[in-house]
Amino acid sequence: MNKLKLFSGSSNIPLSKKIANYLGTELAQGKVMTFPDGEILVKVDEDVRGCDVFVIQSTCHPVNVYLVELLIYIDCLRRASAARITAVLPYFGYARQDRKDEGRVPITAKLVANLISTAGADRVLTVDLHAAQIQGFFDIPVDHLMAEPVISSYLQRVHLAEDMVLVSPDVGNVKRARRYAERFNVELAIIDKRRLSGSDTVIEHIIGNVEGKNVLMVDDLIATAGTVCNAAFLCKEKGAKSIRIAATHPILCGPAIERLVEAPIENIILTDTIPLSQKAQEELDNVTVLTMAELLGEAIRRIHRNESVSSLFLTG
Repeated sequence: MNKLKLFSGSSNIPLSKKIANYLGTELAQGKVMTFPDGEILVKVDEDVRGCDVFVIQSTCHPVNVYLVELLIYIDCLRRASAARITAVLPYFGYARQDRKDEGRVPITAKLVANLISTAGADRVLTVDLHAAQIQGFFDIPVDHLMAEPVISSYLQRVHLAEDMVLVSPDVGNVKRARRYAERFNVELAIIDKRRLSGSDTVIEHIIGNVEGKNVLMVDDLIATAGTVCNAAFLCKEKGAKSIRIAATHPILCGPAIERLVEAPIENIILTDTIPLSQKAQEELDNVTVLTMAELLGEAIRRIHRNESVSSLFLTG
């Protein structure tokens, strides 16, 4: 692996260091500077000519800053004659803007995919896209990992609760919830949700039985937490014994933390694709954070060696 170079953007340096540690290497030297007028400068402090380069950057809050930083990093490495550049996005921002759901709106997920390709990335490695078909927005190869093996392994280590039922907090998440239900051989229930705005939802009813059950609710992300918290209250109202939530991306914006504190949730299982804010660490005492470093590190190793990574996408 003498020609592998691993760079980290500013968004998630702790995860980048864990990935480097898994690979038995150190992060390559590069720095990001911001001028007084807000412009970003990236400078790579070592030779990358002919190297296989990976840039790790979650495009989380502040999304636009970290996205532009990633694009500049990629352009910098391309102009420094890197042989191949892989953009590693543990969290891909703008993924929820993946279609025109009303007139005169953009498809920003496609725009961001175009920007990453135009900047000079040769391939993309990402985790739990909000919609799997976003892979098709890219004109370069995309390796799409899922957090399911990491979360499932943790649940098995702490012993699954008896009388467990998998709950999908909305209809769009049914496929993910069904995979977990089949993995653990338990029943599946579905919440019927109607979205009022970007931060508010209305729960219509629940399809399935949660009475006397230990609920495990799974989703790809928690943003304002309206969906999962309303679903948790409904499950409790319908007689659930306990409620546990697992999600890949802890965006936790707006009123999310306050909502999670008030909701009847015993345990919130998250991953480190996005670092938890200081407020979240202080106020949420029921959170377990799992690392994606080993899964991402193994994918990087296999990509570098031109080996198959398909077995990492999802284990049955």
